[in-house]
Order: sequence, then structure tokens, then C-alpha cells
Amino acid sequence: MSQMVRAAVQTGPREIEVREFPRPQIGPDDGLLRVEANGICGSDVEIFAGHIGAPDRGPFIPGHEPMGIVEEVGERAAERWGVQPGDRVALEVIVPCRACSDCLTGRYQACRFRKYGHGVTGIEVEPTLWGGFAEYMYLSPTSVLHRVSNDLPVEVAAMYNPLGAGVRWAAQLGEIGLGDTVVVLGSGQRGIAAVAAAKAAGAGTVIITGLASDGHKLELAREFGADHTVVVDGADGRDIVEVVRELTNGEMADVALDLTPMAAGPVTDALHTVRHGGIVVLAGLKGGREIPLVTDVIINRGLVVKGAFGVDADANKAAIALLESGRFPFEKLHTHTFGLDEVGLAIDTLSGRAGDGSAVHVSVHPNG
Repeated sequence: MSQMVRAAVQTGPREIEVREFPRPQIGPDDGLLRVEANGICGSDVEIFAGHIGAPDRGPFIPGHEPMGIVEEVGERAAERWGVQPGDRVALEVIVPCRACSDCLTGRYQACRFRKYGHGVTGIEVEPTLWGGFAEYMYLSPTSVLHRVSNDLPVEVAAMYNPLGAGVRWAAQLGEIGLGDTVVVLGSGQRGIAAVAAAKAAGAGTVIITGLASDGHKLELAREFGADHTVVVDGADGRDIVEVVRELTNGEMADVALDLTPMAAGPVTDALHTVRHGGIVVLAGLKGGREIPLVTDVIINRGLVVKGAFGVDADANKAAIALLESGRFPFEKLHTHTFGLDEVGLAIDTLSGRAGDGSAVHVSVHPNG
């Protein structure tokens, strides 16, 4: 058994190198994960570019959507997590303290005392292997784990996070009920996941938008339950507000989700596509820019606007159950697999900077 572990380390914007680190020594309260796959997130593109994260942050091992097989686990950790060696688990990025008032009342994402995070902690913090772009990964005593069926194909199991986002943002924050009309702005992997989650929650009509270059994604969205797909740019582009007005006979949607990265227009579209008293969920990061906002629209139409911060335990559990159900053809979402030496290429493939633009779900398999 090798005592050294290979990992991809980001040393600066668009700079990643593979290094070796000592295999952590596991005690009674922690564990070690053999990473099977780590999904690439849209935020990985911004992290890789240096647009997200502290500008003076030192080298770190990225990868915040890791899942794999429990290689080692301490006796107390096994009891606390309910896992044994050989079990497959998925990890959350946040490593909370599990003892403060926020943690004890279910608001662990707001934990003010968390010191670490999977995929964001520097390599100077022992035992170094905090990120998913590594052959093995450290499971700290307060890491948040979720069991995943060992029978799922690796590529499908690795979708727990984007599907968790769909569940959290659409079904939970969107409060979707039976027969609701839902607008999903953005047709990336999380947009398609939101379509599936909305349909699973009972939505009657789901409308999703995309660019002219997103034709393959919009086709996939239909396979996951989208009733209408709308191209919003180019010669055939349509005004999504007018489309929703036509499709609903002027009643408009119950819920709108903005999942588009960087674009400002979809925020306004979301506000105008919902009915009076409708719910708008904002999840697409805009790179810290100020977005023009007519607050009178929110006030005069009695809208509920929610910010979507990541994925919590409830959403992850529901997403994993949905993956295991086989209800949707999740295997069709996965388009590209890369090895540990190709992390930069994997990220660029998702963003469209590399490849032919067909990427939907991309994952890195460090031991593949």
C-alpha cells in the first residue's frame, strides 16, 4: 500500500500541478476516502480562473463534489457516521463545528466556527488532503457524509451535488406544489436537474431557457420533463416573459429560478415571469457585480425573492434517493470523464473553453 497520495494542487489562477503528499494517519474519530469521482461545478470554472476565493490564498486541492469508497474509518467515526470500510459516500463542501447554536439548530451552513472546507482548504492545513481532486481524501471528525448505493454507476453517483442543487433550489426554496408552473432560466447541469426536481415535486408545467448553442442541453431537458424549451438569443431568440405570458394565458408562473452565471438580464426576467405573490429563487452567481434591480417590481407585485446558498443535507439526501430511484435517465447527463492529470482540461471542457461545447456533466476520476 503506497504511503504517498497524488493530488492536483491549484497554485494560482489557471495553474494546477500534480503533487504527492503523505497518506494521512487515521485515528478513532476520522477517516479516509478513496475518491471515485469528483464532479465539476460551474464555480470550479471561476475558482480555476481566480475569480472566486481570496486573491492571496495559497496552494490548495480543489474539488468540492467528491464521492467514493470509505477506505479507513475510526471506531467512533464509524458509529457516528453509520459507515464501514467499503461503503460509498458523498461529501458536502462545508465542514461545520457541529457544536455552535447554528449547527445545533440545523443552520450548519451558517456555522461561524468552521475552519475547513472540502475543496477550499489550503495544503498547509494538516493533513493536507481536503479536496476531491486527489486519489484519497481526508474525512475530518465533523465532515458531513451521505451514503450512496454502491450499485449506481460512478458517473451517476457523482451527480449528487447538481441534483441536490435542483432539489434545494426548485423543490425546497421554490416551494413547488402540485400543478405549479415553473420557469428555469439556464440549461446547464443544474438547470436540467432543477427540471427533474420540479417534476418530481409535482410541477405541472416546466419551461426552461437556453442559448442557441445549448440545443443539445434543451433536448436533454425535455427528456427530464421540461414541457417547453425556449431559446433566448440569436436570430430565433424569444422574449421569455412574453413566452410565459402566452403559455399561461396571462396568469404567469408560480416559481422562477435564475441559474445563469454572470448574466444580469435573467434576474429581471425572473421577476417578470412570475405571478403576483410568486417566488423567485436566485442561484446564479454574477461575479460580485452590482445588478440593476427595480425594487418596485418586487414590492408592487408582492414577490418573494430568495437567495440560494449551496446544497444542504436534506436536499442531498433527497437527491441521492432520486438518483437511486432510476426515475430519470441521469446517465445521459454525463458527457466527459477525465483523469487526475487532466483537471484543468476537465474544467475548461465544462466551460466550453476546450472541446466541442457539448459538455453537460463532467467528472474527474482520480483513480481511473
